[in-house]
Amino acid sequence: MNRRYYSVFARSIRSIIGVGFVVVAMSPGSALAQAEDRPQPDSSAAGRNVRTLCGTPIAPPSNLPPTDVGPVVYTLELCFPQQGNVSMIEPQTYLYYINLLPSRPSQNDWVSYDALAEETMIDDFQRLWDTNFLEDLSVEISDYVFENGVVGKLVTYQMEERERIKIVDYAGSDEIDRTKIDEKLRELDISLRLDSFRDDSAIRRVESVLRSYMADKGYANAEVTHTITPVGGGPKLISVNFHITDGPKIKIREVEFVGNVAVSDGDLRKQLKRNRPRGLWLISFITRRGTYNPEGIEEDAERVTQYYRNRGYIDARIGSPELRTLEDSEDGKTRWIQLRIPVTEGRRYRIGSFKFGGNKVISGERLRTLFEVKEGEFYKEEEFRDGLEKAREVYGAAGYWEFTGYPDTQKPNSGVGSSPGQVPTILAAKLPPQDPIVDVTMRVQEGEQYFVNRITFIGNTTTRDKVIRREMQVAEGGVFNTESLKSSLRRINQFGFFKQLEEQDAIDVQKTPDKDNFVDLTLTLDEENRNSITFGAGVSQFEGFFGQLGFQTSNFLGRGETLNLSAQAGSRAQNYQVGFTEPYLFDRNMTLGFDLFKRRIDYISQFTQSSMGGGITFGVPLGVFTRVYVMYRYEATQVEDLTEAFFDPSCWYSSVGCAEISISDPTSMNIDQLAMLQRNPYISDTLLIGQQGRRTVSKIQPSFIHNTVDNPIFPNTGTKLTLSLDLAGMGGNTSFYKPRVEFVKFFRHTRRTSIGLRTQFEYIHPFGDTQTLPIFEKLFLGGEYSIRGFDIRSVGPRDPSSPIVIGGNKSLLFNAEYLISITDQVRLVLFYDTGQVVDEGVSFATEHFRTSTGIEVRFFMPVINIPFRLIFAKNPQRGDVLDNNLRPQQDFSFKFAVGSTF
Repeated sequence: MNRRYYSVFARSIRSIIGVGFVVVAMSPGSALAQAEDRPQPDSSAAGRNVRTLCGTPIAPPSNLPPTDVGPVVYTLELCFPQQGNVSMIEPQTYLYYINLLPSRPSQNDWVSYDALAEETMIDDFQRLWDTNFLEDLSVEISDYVFENGVVGKLVTYQMEERERIKIVDYAGSDEIDRTKIDEKLRELDISLRLDSFRDDSAIRRVESVLRSYMADKGYANAEVTHTITPVGGGPKLISVNFHITDGPKIKIREVEFVGNVAVSDGDLRKQLKRNRPRGLWLISFITRRGTYNPEGIEEDAERVTQYYRNRGYIDARIGSPELRTLEDSEDGKTRWIQLRIPVTEGRRYRIGSFKFGGNKVISGERLRTLFEVKEGEFYKEEEFRDGLEKAREVYGAAGYWEFTGYPDTQKPNSGVGSSPGQVPTILAAKLPPQDPIVDVTMRVQEGEQYFVNRITFIGNTTTRDKVIRREMQVAEGGVFNTESLKSSLRRINQFGFFKQLEEQDAIDVQKTPDKDNFVDLTLTLDEENRNSITFGAGVSQFEGFFGQLGFQTSNFLGRGETLNLSAQAGSRAQNYQVGFTEPYLFDRNMTLGFDLFKRRIDYISQFTQSSMGGGITFGVPLGVFTRVYVMYRYEATQVEDLTEAFFDPSCWYSSVGCAEISISDPTSMNIDQLAMLQRNPYISDTLLIGQQGRRTVSKIQPSFIHNTVDNPIFPNTGTKLTLSLDLAGMGGNTSFYKPRVEFVKFFRHTRRTSIGLRTQFEYIHPFGDTQTLPIFEKLFLGGEYSIRGFDIRSVGPRDPSSPIVIGGNKSLLFNAEYLISITDQVRLVLFYDTGQVVDEGVSFATEHFRTSTGIEVRFFMPVINIPFRLIFAKNPQRGDVLDNNLRPQQDFSFKFAVGSTF
């Protein structure tokens, strides 16, 4: 209500004293109504008091007011005449905003109707209107004359509520995805929720969103209208129905640039992203290439402009495109067009002088080293942007959070045939006289240095503050180092305790009120369930059919500790394990962990391996993302139940398969089997025959790990380098050394795609009294964690006298993945794996590589907190590899697995 409305309302209220009936009203588009005199009611008792309010008779009071008082407030009534006197909002809600109280005759409590009551009524009126619940509001004040002649005021609020939305519907187009529309409305903060009040401006904004959505789908001429209809269930309930008419889908057949001379149409077309001409059918279908997108015109024009500016054409301009209709399809559903885009190239400039302006904290000489800009070369705007980003990082690390800058270009000789202007004489002599020169001054605004006042965490319902705070590389009271803050986020993401933190969304930086040069940091977190109790069954190539019961957490009691208790029994594997890791020992940045295990694994068509042991690990940091570890491990292993294929060639490719032979008692073997072993003592030593199949391994393993990979489950960016060395021989009966190098790199391609690469090299060699390595320490490849299309341990050197893979002493592995995020929990992975294993005296060679390529669907299961994988693999280079059933490896294979390859 504006000031004039207040004035009219106040005068009207004050004029009612001694007046029979007054109406005061405010409705949209009309001013507050003036007071209106009404005829006096009949003076007889019967005539003057037979009255109703909102259709209800007014009852006489139980007591009469004193005769010496002026007018009193007798009743307050809420009426809804336009909606059948039925309110959709609880009347008590309205009464909450009304401070004027009626008299209570039964208690002889009489409220005077005076100037104070008038002011209270004005305030009540405004509060009711400000609720935004009402479409129309008026106040009627009438007289009720008591039997003793005292006037009682009847205050009636005539109200009409705003319509409320009960149904929102989109109809007319198959292209509408309601979920995506709702997401877009949330992004734009447009509220059109069910049970909300009708808001015509919001409805118009939704229409605009729908037009934009349809244009993005290629329907630039789509028509969007709406209708509002009442629905049952109560008054003022409506349905908002949006009607979409697609029109023809506009497809781009040709894109032609007009006015370009220095750059070809083909090069310019490559810069388009949102409005590219249709290409190959499959590519166009997947990428929606060829669909006209009017909202992407500005983005495409900017990309073409930047392409020119990166080649020295700083005056290049892109005009508004012209659409030419080429033809419509016979069914009228598709319209093919040509885009004609006007281009003004201008001249190509070389850099004359390059200097800095506005910098005080860092010298121009120091800043100059951040820019790969050379005087005399053609102007490239990307070099200035890259340098500016590096400068922002340098300033941000020093606390200059508000640092900004831009290149200021000046053209001292833009005219044709003019002299080189301000270019140094030595440089000017080397430049072509026809090339214009541009001088560049990088204008910087350093801002002020900021410090951290307070760091607050929101959303960590399980993880304790100290677990997060100890990973923060910025501290309260210290310099606000923006680069350290980025490192902190990456460290927190590596835990996997929370949903992926993005800098622009997860961190809120606000200047501290009443404290100069300080900021408050708030990190908003969303806990992931890192605790899992598993009870169930499954199947995988490695374990076969299995049942399991276990508890696993990487955030035990919210302290960041790792605890693993598991028991798994299956047709091929049994695994019982307990492990615990404390990442911050005694609240210091030191890692200490241990594990105990008992395992039994049946390698199909080969042997059964039983192991029991444990280990202890200690680690310390060398940097934010770099740690060194030292692990000691003791393991007693037994090989048993050898397949008969080691000894009997007749069963190598038999459909029946081979029987198992116990090696704990060599006397159980027949003469032919013993004779084969005598001819091949290498196999005897490898399989531990004559040693009851037992070996003990006691080893120490120092390792170096540098890891900046952003997420352990669904990585997108980062690098991981692992260097380790196994030294076995102290306390066991097996001595060897095994160095291992692994390099992993992830980098983002687009917003929803990334590329992952891994290279791994391993080598093992016995020493001391150990002449032959046991088969369980030899190197193999194959399986979902190395070369996906091959069976586990199927790639490697074979026994010369049998088809059994006995492993090698060096391996080389390469994996490549193109990861496509379908949703937050599902990824499509295109992969290529290749590797080889060779033995002593044999070098790596091209013909030894085995390759597998294909598609993997990887989806995250929150209940058990690991990714499940469906792997479809083709194996183009499989050589003489046999599967675990000693059959030639198939060209195509399907596998189910868990985890990730790297």
